[in-house]
Amino acid sequence: MIAYGQQLCHRGRNFLGSPCGKTRGRGLEAKRQVVMATGGIEAVLFDMDGVLCNSEIVSRQAGAETMQALYGIEVSPDEFIAFTGTGEANFLGGVAKKHGVDDFDVDICKEKFFEIYLSKYAVPGSGIGYAGARELVQACRETGLKTAVASSADLVKVHANLNAAEIPLTLFDAIVSADAFENLKPSPDIFLAAAKELGVSPDSCLVIEDAIAGVQAARAANMRVLAVATTLSRESLGETAPDEIFSSIAEIGLQDICA
Repeated sequence: MIAYGQQLCHRGRNFLGSPCGKTRGRGLEAKRQVVMATGGIEAVLFDMDGVLCNSEIVSRQAGAETMQALYGIEVSPDEFIAFTGTGEANFLGGVAKKHGVDDFDVDICKEKFFEIYLSKYAVPGSGIGYAGARELVQACRETGLKTAVASSADLVKVHANLNAAEIPLTLFDAIVSADAFENLKPSPDIFLAAAKELGVSPDSCLVIEDAIAGVQAARAANMRVLAVATTLSRESLGETAPDEIFSSIAEIGLQDICA
């Protein structure tokens, strides 16, 4: 299993056989050509829930089931929308607080949530992967762009979702998850860490996000950001001023990333 923030490397080489920390082993000239061809973008940072994976609705459902199982309270899955993209602790804790749960324990609650979510929803054949997601990641890599997952979800959920969506971990140069961060989105910390892992400057990164907190985090990191209206309306996302809004990741092409 790949640990938080670890680049997908083995013995100093990535899974494509190129030396880690270099752009496909082509040297500085190749890197310069990639930057010129992609409008200054060197890396694409993908949020997971709601971007690569159609997992926001089932996450909310699992959250509601968790509240019922642990605290015996009935909550609407829609009550979790306000905490989308802020990590499981806030996602679950926000709703628990709203309902006056006094004995909320984040570790116990997350354990129950993952037990429900991983056994019922993040399973192969569930159709959790968005159409066009894997293809866009592959196209980015073929163009010479670096790729990373930068998610406020815990690593266990990142791995389970990508596996269920049949998106190989080897398509990413880095996986950055919530586990080792105190400040999650809308703090820029996760995106800044991803840029550091990839060895690129923040202003050469483009983020693809579905949540207000994610768009705000990308802006705070001084990164370009494309939003997908899979979880929230275009109007809601528009208030955070992303560079462009799409209906889903299937609408995004390399021309949009390299604009």
